[in-house]
Amino acid sequence: MTSAAAEWWRSAVVYQIYVRSFADSDGDGVGDLPGITARLPHVAELGADAVWLTPFYPSPMADGGYDVADYRDVDPAFGTLDDIDALLARAHELGLRVIIDIVPNHTSDRHAWFQEALASPPGSPARARYVFRDGRDGGAAPPSDWQSVFGGPAWRRVDSSADDGQWYLHLFDAGQPDLDWSHPEVVAEFHAVLRFWLDRGVDGFRFDVAHGMAKDLAEPLRDLGPDQVHHGFVGEGWEGRHPFWDREEVHEVLRGFRKVTDAYQPPRTTVAESWAALDRRERYVRPDELHQAFNFDFLNTDWDARSLRATIDRSYALAGAVGSTPTWVLSNHDVIRHASRLALPPGADSERWLLSGGTEPALDPAAAARRARAAALLLLALPGGAYLYQGEELGLPEVADLPEEVLQDPVHRRSGGARKGRDGCRVPLPWTRGGPSLGFGPGPAWLPQPESFADLSVEAQHQDPASTLSLYRTALALRRELLPAGAEVRWHSPADAADRVDFTAGGLRCVVNLSSRPVPLPDAAEPVLTSRALTAGGRGLPPDGAAWLRAGADPGPRG
Repeated sequence: MTSAAAEWWRSAVVYQIYVRSFADSDGDGVGDLPGITARLPHVAELGADAVWLTPFYPSPMADGGYDVADYRDVDPAFGTLDDIDALLARAHELGLRVIIDIVPNHTSDRHAWFQEALASPPGSPARARYVFRDGRDGGAAPPSDWQSVFGGPAWRRVDSSADDGQWYLHLFDAGQPDLDWSHPEVVAEFHAVLRFWLDRGVDGFRFDVAHGMAKDLAEPLRDLGPDQVHHGFVGEGWEGRHPFWDREEVHEVLRGFRKVTDAYQPPRTTVAESWAALDRRERYVRPDELHQAFNFDFLNTDWDARSLRATIDRSYALAGAVGSTPTWVLSNHDVIRHASRLALPPGADSERWLLSGGTEPALDPAAAARRARAAALLLLALPGGAYLYQGEELGLPEVADLPEEVLQDPVHRRSGGARKGRDGCRVPLPWTRGGPSLGFGPGPAWLPQPESFADLSVEAQHQDPASTLSLYRTALALRRELLPAGAEVRWHSPADAADRVDFTAGGLRCVVNLSSRPVPLPDAAEPVLTSRALTAGGRGLPPDGAAWLRAGADPGPRG
């Protein structure tokens, strides 16, 4: 096996499938594993190398499946173990690898371990697997002021007839109690879970909340205070000393995961969902830890030439320092889709925009679509791993105007309506122009699709050479041809250029116009793909446009 094949993840295009919203085979309105299996040819024809599946395990769905009740089974709403085996077989037949989600920071409150803990007294071995602590003020107040990512206190008082005065930690929903990763049973259990799925043929894991498993639980627990970081990026000033995010001890947990996966052939991959700041996040991909980490800095960078250049340069420098490669991502199941987000004014309050139903400020849909297409070509021209979120190849926007009565994200409930939540990026995919759910399934979908999705469906775009779907298919084919693994970015635009981003990697030159007027394309290179029609005799790139040009051979890494 060649080195490039053994380290396939370094340049792979991974397509994220949000299981509930991809395809419904049985008409219950919820996506499922047989539905995914039937639609996998779409992903293969797109040109992706792998799929990443969000959780499909048994779950009461307090957080869309990220509250796992049994890590070794499939929720009946999604299918059976036979169905996941069939999905793996079909994916491999199509040349697609399969990465699955592992949720190690917390379980569901319905997990057998947690039910045993609730039935056991304080100080028992069953409670030691989780983070239970005595409350303050005789049990009446939480053990600390730590806040949940979803809003409100991160502690819930034990609801039992004994009323023992203890509380349990849940950094997310109350139905997601945090595990204590200093407990050897927790470590052994998750290593066994990884082997269970590796033995079934999965090709890798995405680790949810990879920066959150280690906690400072020394008594007395440290209060953070109202002005400190309870959730979000944990950056300068903390350096591993936050009580529950990005602690130094988490890296030993990740090394354990890596040892398990490294025992398997052919090589498997691991990727971290870590909201640590970029200069800390590269610690998660050192040679003995995980292979990759999501680059949320790129996702959060403004549509601005200087900012994008700075993020790209910093990403390569930090990843290269530990022998890793960056990842590039624009959307996922937790953020506003970039086909809307990139058109928001700089500094706009995205929560306010969602709560207004997408009207404050009003967006220009055409401008949003132009930026999304240009951003796609920028992302796919960058060497490293590329992660695509289902539906971005169709140009799907955020559905910001979902009525309150259909919202299901616990973020909306726990914030008391102050945050709308993530349902708008999770609306089921449109496959056809018509039908009760635009081909998603035989009946209505679990979230309503807007009428505009019909013209963005796979059926509507499939034969249209100017469609976003065609743009993605062509880009992925050219990426495979012109962007070899290990290619290096060579800049043509200066670091302080405000009008464009312009670089070559391998045999591909990418120019993105971030100004308000056309910019000329270089005369010496042949355009092979553009996100917008060119002007001025085919050499002028319009604003919010991107062009790929066939460049000369890459001279190789520089010393």
